Amino acid sequence: MPFLARKSNSGVSSALLFEGDRYVSLEDTGLPASLAQAQRRLCGNVECAGGWTRPWKSRHRPVFEGQWGCSGRCVLAMVRSALHRETGDASISGSAAPHRHRVPLGLLMLAQGWITQRQLRQALEAQRLAGTGRIGEWLISECGLEPEQITRGLSMQWSCPALSVEGFSPETMALVMPRVFVEKFGMLPLRIAAGRILYLAFADGLDASAALAVEQMSGLKCESGILNEVQFATARSRLLECESVEAGYESASDTDSLAGRITAIIEQKQPTASRLVRMHQYYWLRLWLEKGTVGPSSNLPMSGEDMRDYVFTVGPKI
Repeated sequence: MPFLARKSNSGVSSALLFEGDRYVSLEDTGLPASLAQAQRRLCGNVECAGGWTRPWKSRHRPVFEGQWGCSGRCVLAMVRSALHRETGDASISGSAAPHRHRVPLGLLMLAQGWITQRQLRQALEAQRLAGTGRIGEWLISECGLEPEQITRGLSMQWSCPALSVEGFSPETMALVMPRVFVEKFGMLPLRIAAGRILYLAFADGLDASAALAVEQMSGLKCESGILNEVQFATARSRLLECESVEAGYESASDTDSLAGRITAIIEQKQPTASRLVRMHQYYWLRLWLEKGTVGPSSNLPMSGEDMRDYVFTVGPKI
C-alpha cells in the first residue's frame, strides 16, 4: 500500500488521489501529477494546514455550504465564518424590509376613485374606536368593499403583483421552510414557476429580508406578491396540515455557543450538503443527509425523508 506524502515546500504531489470512497495511486490514474493534485478533495477552511484525509480514515463528509471540512476544527471555522456573514449582513439583519415611504392604503384607494371620502372617514373612525385592525379590514366590514379590492390596493401600494392560489400544492410547499416562519412572518410559499422562480405570498405587506433568506436557502429566485387575505388564510391552513421537514428548535447564549452547537450537529449528522441563513432573529440550518434528497427545483427537497432543519435563536429560548 503506498503512503500518502505530505505536501512539501518543493511542491511534491500527494502519492494518492481521493476517488469516491477509496484512494488510488497517482501512477494508476494516468493523470499528470499536477492535474491529479488539483482534483483531490480540498478543505473549505482557508486556514487549514492539511486539506486532505488520510488513507486509513474515510472522511468525505460533512459538506457545509458546498465545501468539505477535513476535521471538526475546520468545520467549526467554516461555521463561524458563515455566522459572521449572516450577522454582519445588514440586508437581512433588520426586523422588516428597508423603510420606504408608502402612500397610506386608504389615501391610495381614494386617489384611484375606488372609495369615497365618506367611506374612508367611516373606516378610520371605526379603526380609531376599536384601537386595532388594519384599514383594509375596516373598509371591508364597514364600507362593504370586496377583499379583491383591498388586495389590488395593497399590490399598488407595495409595487408588487396580486397573486392567486392557482397551482398551489401544499404538500410540496410545506417542504420549502420550517413552519415557524410561515406562522411568524405571514409568509406563504405558493408555487414554483419554470423550475427557477419561487412565488412567496403575503397577506398584508412584503418582508424583503425574509424573502431573501428563503432565496439564499432554496437557490431559487423569489418573487413576492400580495394574496387575498381569505385565500391566504385558507392556503396557510392547508400547508400547516401537511408534513414538513423535521425541525428542531434551540437557543444559544451567544454566537460562539451557537457556532459550537451547529458544528456538533454537522459532525454528528455528517450531511452530504448543509446551509445556514439568518431570517430576522432566527438562524436556519438545513441538512441534506443523503444524496438524492434534492428535488428537480434547485435545493428544494422532494420529501422530508433524509432532511433535517434546525432553527436557532441567540438569547432566551424560542
